Amino acid sequence: MNDPLRDADFVPHVGRQFRFPGWGSALRLAAVEVQPRSSMPGSARVPFTLVFHGPAGDVLPEGLYRAEIADGPAVELYVMPIHTVAAGRQEYQAVFN
Repeated sequence: MNDPLRDADFVPHVGRQFRFPGWGSALRLAAVEVQPRSSMPGSARVPFTLVFHGPAGDVLPEGLYRAEIADGPAVELYVMPIHTVAAGRQEYQAVFN
């Protein structure tokens, strides 16, 4: 994927596992949230956020990673763990402005 990533690129992958080489666990894409605010002037992309669920206790550190999508392409994502209220899992996000 060389074009700017868009929310529509990820919608078909909701529910799929994203693997990060060198990290033993995987994250499941739980949601693609399109932001209600408009995009930056001149931007071809509407802002969106990817929300992932992962295992509790084995936290993927914040950073830029190559993500391999099950039955899909590989993409570069800046992923960060976020405050997670639900017990038994860790949530993450990747934000695209």
